[in-house]
Amino acid sequence: MPRKLRREISNAIVRTVQEEGWAGFKNGELLRRASGQFDVLLTADQRLRYQQNIEQFEIGVVAIETFDTTLAGLRALLPQINHAVASVMPGTVLVVRTA
Repeated sequence: MPRKLRREISNAIVRTVQEEGWAGFKNGELLRRASGQFDVLLTADQRLRYQQNIEQFEIGVVAIETFDTTLAGLRALLPQINHAVASVMPGTVLVVRTA
């Protein structure tokens, strides 16, 4: 996901995996580390919700399902992304898709 997307996420403090020093971790370890420290994990990994038992984590996941993960492409989804980030509950996944 483009780093500049962070400026477009409203009412949230956004940190990247790289900023946290978590770039080399697999999804399960990433979720464990983020759980309890962050409210939401925003990802373009479409398989994460099938590979992990999200219910066991104290974090909500917003999964973006799109072929275009450029900043320009994601801007079209910003209303849905911002709504999902604001409303996802811990242990659940909300999916944002292109129409």
